[in-house]
Amino acid sequence: MKVIFVCLGNICRSPMAEAMFYQLLVTNHLTDQVSVSSRATSSEEEGNRPHPGTRQILEEHHLDDRGHRSTPIKRQDFYDADLIIGMDDMNMRHLRTIAPKGEQYKVRAINDLTPGHQGEPIPDPWYTLRFDDTYNSLKRALPYWLDYVKERLD
Repeated sequence: MKVIFVCLGNICRSPMAEAMFYQLLVTNHLTDQVSVSSRATSSEEEGNRPHPGTRQILEEHHLDDRGHRSTPIKRQDFYDADLIIGMDDMNMRHLRTIAPKGEQYKVRAINDLTPGHQGEPIPDPWYTLRFDDTYNSLKRALPYWLDYVKERLD
């Protein structure tokens, strides 16, 4: 199974989600069955490393960005992935616009499964500088996505 997290520039939220989800996969011995990556809806940051605020959070929590570089989402990603998770309403609109017709069902919002938080976006810390809030929001949401993925592996 292949999971892709998506945000605007692929330098803040989605690489943080990727690193956190990868650690969940490692802890649950699922790296041989599930791969995780992240993408951008924009090409503005293409090739760039994660934002310093994201790198600081990852370092504080002993998470590895695995050499991440910003990569825009491509049409082929929709065919290759089993699950594509956007961080906010703008990401979701963009993903639904570019997703091939038969692949739109794969596009989900980050808090779709989070009890009491469905429909809530994760604000972009590039603007808010609240990287701790981003981490905490992802920490709340990602275990539900792990359960979702595990159910589909059985």
